Amino acid sequence: MGALISNIGTWMETVAMGVYVTQTTGRAESTGAIVALSFLPAVILAPLGGALADRFDRRAYAALGAVLQAALAGILTVLAFRGQLSVPVIGLISFLSGCVSTLTYPAFGALLAELVPPDELHLSTSLNSAQFNLGRILGPTLAALTLQVSGPAWALLANTLSFFAVLVALSRVVPRPRDPAVKREPLWAGIRRGVTVARDDEDISLVLVATFFVAALVAPFIGLVPVFAIRELGQGAAATSLLVTCQGAGAVTAALGVGTLAETFGQRRLRGYAATSIAVLSGIYWLAPTLQVAAVCIFFLGANYLVLMSSLSASCQNRVPRELQARMGSLYSMVLGAGYSLGVWFQGALADRSGLRFVALSTSAIFLALVLTTRMLRPARFENVRLAQAEVQPFSDSSH
Repeated sequence: MGALISNIGTWMETVAMGVYVTQTTGRAESTGAIVALSFLPAVILAPLGGALADRFDRRAYAALGAVLQAALAGILTVLAFRGQLSVPVIGLISFLSGCVSTLTYPAFGALLAELVPPDELHLSTSLNSAQFNLGRILGPTLAALTLQVSGPAWALLANTLSFFAVLVALSRVVPRPRDPAVKREPLWAGIRRGVTVARDDEDISLVLVATFFVAALVAPFIGLVPVFAIRELGQGAAATSLLVTCQGAGAVTAALGVGTLAETFGQRRLRGYAATSIAVLSGIYWLAPTLQVAAVCIFFLGANYLVLMSSLSASCQNRVPRELQARMGSLYSMVLGAGYSLGVWFQGALADRSGLRFVALSTSAIFLALVLTTRMLRPARFENVRLAQAEVQPFSDSSH
């Protein structure tokens, strides 16, 4: 509930700033660059964030991140009320906020993971994604109303205040006590160990590679919604809000049924189906001739994206013991951030030269070709297997 309130504020800011940058610059590359700056820190800082989350008290560490993000949002709010908002300032704040989020989110994700049994982690991850996407439904709607009535400053103020809901929620959460038998690793040794485990586990390696290509080739549809609504469909802030809301509605709907789907098909097989269908749905979305058709398409695309990404995320954490879960989550975030920041900027830059529809359709086709090729060359990787955690020994002085 705390994260939901915060995400409503975050999506109010995201929509408001996306519309502001698109209308101010008129360039898809600028919109894509601002989005990329939020995810770029994950490329470098994510492994450090995971190691720190496994090293310190996760609840206190996540609370520190919420305080810092509230402070950055507050700076943006003050500048907006004073009429000093600009695209470079938005880019800088987005980058700094991305740094804080990258360093502290692994603690939040690992905190959620330790509150449920391993066999319910996929469902837990999906429900967490559901609240995130419920924020995607409510936030853009409130953003559209706020922009129409009073401008972007009030949307930014709402985001600033929303972080306090996370602090209240964290104060009420009682995590499991740490196992005193598990010794604390030196920081850089912990980072290296996390990377080594991910590299040596074939399932985790495959999941991380898949995550990168999803993020780079398909996921930019999220950040480029304002460009699609304004430039391709000839609409404005209300249309941007509608498309973002429909994507969130699709994701929430999928989250309610993902547990049943995973039990029916198996997590790995479900992941394979979702990877194949997302490329097709992405192509259909980019071909949508009207706002109404695009809204329906992005609903199903958002549902498919939720199923695929929650499966990929849960697979990383479910393969390792508790003391490594934050590090696996941080590696997942690093790959996701690297692929998404590269993809959304690159597709935005190409869209200014070759057209958004052509570029997005091409990347969707490339992703579909990669998935089909993998299915033909390594069909066993798409079959169902057990979801037991990997046999990874806890850290000890001798293993170090």
